Amino acid sequence: MDLRHLRYFVAVADQRSFTRAAETLHIEQPPLSQQIKALERELGVQLFIRSRQGATLTETGVQLLEQARSILAMERQFHSLARGLARGEQGRLRVGMAGAVSLLPLIPRALRTFREKWPDIIVTLEESNTPALCEALRERRVDIAIVRPPAPDPTIFLHPLLDESTVIALPKGHAHSSRHGLHLRDIAQEPFIIFERELGPGFYDAIIAACQKAGFTPHLGQSAPQITATIPMVAAGMGVSIVPAYLHQIHAEGATFHPIIGPAPRATISLASRTPTLSGPTANFHAVLRELVSSEEDAGGF
Repeated sequence: MDLRHLRYFVAVADQRSFTRAAETLHIEQPPLSQQIKALERELGVQLFIRSRQGATLTETGVQLLEQARSILAMERQFHSLARGLARGEQGRLRVGMAGAVSLLPLIPRALRTFREKWPDIIVTLEESNTPALCEALRERRVDIAIVRPPAPDPTIFLHPLLDESTVIALPKGHAHSSRHGLHLRDIAQEPFIIFERELGPGFYDAIIAACQKAGFTPHLGQSAPQITATIPMVAAGMGVSIVPAYLHQIHAEGATFHPIIGPAPRATISLASRTPTLSGPTANFHAVLRELVSSEEDAGGF
């Protein structure tokens, strides 16, 4: 059925006249009458009783009128939703986050800003590691993901966000725990706690490379099941670690955090997507992230 026929039907019913309906529709009256007759033939019913006084709905026409209005309302809602989705103003956004990224102050600020600008978008979050989130992207279980490069899947596209500074985490009472800044070589002889490489190969390799550049290969101790787990393990006296600076927010009892003097690894974070070009809600969320990153960098952060 041509929805145009339903619009014509509703217009004639509202105006109770083919002539007035044709004027409101900006068409000629004879074609309008022909279209209504075509609709009646298609439906197999008579919709109007025609007279010199105008057009009166039949009983069948009365019962079909509300259905016609509902269908046309659904059409308007459909078009409105489509336009909203195209502009990134409606729909849903499923965001994946890797490697304790959710603890980065940037993330809750970005989510809050995004929700304030686009309140009609439903946002859901999923926390995992980079490889698992790349798989979730490929399987369309998330729309975008904030990950630590590189992506293990060559079909995933990365949009750089920031390189965050790192700090040395020591157990409280360590010989260097009273010092503010430390050189990497200061922990050369310590058992070193680090997460499994497969959870974040880029960050893992950056840590090992920085230590080697400082003149030593770290003595790897017990592995942490995830990046955030390194802090309580350090606090338990199981070793030392190098972690993103924002992890000091965990405030684990028994751990101290120290800026690194000299060359230090950076904790790189990127936005991952299935396509090289973002659109709709993903593009809007990326724009919010980039704006906040730029503001933080201008203020001397990261």
